[in-house]
Amino acid sequence: MIPLGDTARSRSFPIVNWLIIIVTVAVFILVESRLTPRRLDQLILTYGTVPARLVAGDPAAILTLLTSMFLHGGWLHLISNVWALFIFGDNVEDRLGALRYLTFYLLCGSVAGVVQVAATPTSQAPAIGASGAIAGVMAAYLVLLPRARVVALVPLFFFLPWLVEIPAIIFIGFWFLIQVFSGVQTLDSVALEGGIAYWAHIGGFVCGLLLVKLLARRVVHS
Repeated sequence: MIPLGDTARSRSFPIVNWLIIIVTVAVFILVESRLTPRRLDQLILTYGTVPARLVAGDPAAILTLLTSMFLHGGWLHLISNVWALFIFGDNVEDRLGALRYLTFYLLCGSVAGVVQVAATPTSQAPAIGASGAIAGVMAAYLVLLPRARVVALVPLFFFLPWLVEIPAIIFIGFWFLIQVFSGVQTLDSVALEGGIAYWAHIGGFVCGLLLVKLLARRVVHS
């Protein structure tokens, strides 16, 4: 299922959500166009969250919990994250307010990084991407708009598109169950040196569920 939009409408312009999207895309284009592959790898090692560095007590590694959110491993990684933020982020910002939404986003992303570090403490692979923060946004969307629906494209037989409206609680809940199942499977791995940071998704989502209740000015059922 590919999400195309949702049925909820924002009552205000989501300036912070758009700023996050613009900055994220701009950083990706800048580093991809200006850096050689070798320098790009070095930048990711420096500003991505490397679990082993944090566990070792490297103070500089703490900042990477924030910087890693604005780095992505390719166009598909970037587009999938930005698209999810575009669909779900505007309504969450509308309910929280701009400054609270920014705080919420950065906290969810940081907690997501910490959970990934806890799950893979010896990994030398840098974790990058905004998906942990966006997982928190998706969790907040469920709390703030429990009756909303997600408009999704379901490909039938790989060529026949089918548009459906799916309750957000089912769409996002199913996504979260996949993350939990996949995350548990990775715990059996001898070494995790790359791939999808499922535990960051899980950590960001749970953080979003808990944090949104503290920051929300009101819960609007729509």
